Amino acid sequence: MRKVINKHYLLLHLIVFIWGFSPVLGRFITVDAWQLVWFRVLISAFVTFIYIILSKQSVVITKKQFLQLSGVGLIIMLHWLAFYGAIKVSNISVTLVAFSTGTLFSAVIEPILYKRSLRFYEIIIGLVIIGAIILIFSVETQYWQGIVLGMFAALTSSIFSVLNGLLVKTIKPALISFYELFAALIGLTIVLICMQSFTTTFFSLDNDSIIGLLLLSLVCTVFPFIASVNLSKYISPYTIVLTVNLETVYGIIWAILFYKENKEVKPTFYVGVFIILFAIFLNTYLKKRRDKKVVVNKV
Repeated sequence: MRKVINKHYLLLHLIVFIWGFSPVLGRFITVDAWQLVWFRVLISAFVTFIYIILSKQSVVITKKQFLQLSGVGLIIMLHWLAFYGAIKVSNISVTLVAFSTGTLFSAVIEPILYKRSLRFYEIIIGLVIIGAIILIFSVETQYWQGIVLGMFAALTSSIFSVLNGLLVKTIKPALISFYELFAALIGLTIVLICMQSFTTTFFSLDNDSIIGLLLLSLVCTVFPFIASVNLSKYISPYTIVLTVNLETVYGIIWAILFYKENKEVKPTFYVGVFIILFAIFLNTYLKKRRDKKVVVNKV
């Protein structure tokens, strides 16, 4: 049993490592956030559908399930628009640190939807992370839009992670991924039509954007998305969101290596990053202690 659990955690860390590179691609791709997200969901939904057909899975779901998945898909659409919008108006490092507030949001959202009591230490740790964000905001005021969008991306990420944890109990992960991506595509298409954004310029992509979008869709979306939804069967949404915070570490390292972002922010920024990472790992330690006590009491 322990080997199975370790396998799931290793897979989760691999997914997070891959996701850590996606913000770099978000900056590398030259088109704006609207184009980036639309092409990403288009390619990802198509490839996921091909995977379902090749694996001979039925695409039939109930009307209720379709509506549920469509709703989550629209939340994912908002999440990606906010996340890549934050990168475009600030930088990778600021976006990822703001995204770390997902720990606090999950600490509140998961107990409500899973009908369990709030854990005091989760709230305290979440507030510590908010405090670190405020510290960063106080010295990096030019990036306030990126911080706000990054925190909204964290909120929406927490919501759809928890909801997928519920949906995966009755729907196959690949179907969840496809219908959510499809709903995101339809929803964003309607918005872009209303904005009259579908012009020849919208579909004019340079080579960097084409390469970046293919990598972002095929490597950083389809496999991680299906795998992460499947992991919701074995790992709690809060733990998944917590581990996803390591994306901050990986993403900032990539951002420094590729874009020298360490020169774009003040030293206080990294003080805030340290506080956030300390809070995240402290939560992991406290959660393990709590789980051990639960096991001992049951015995």
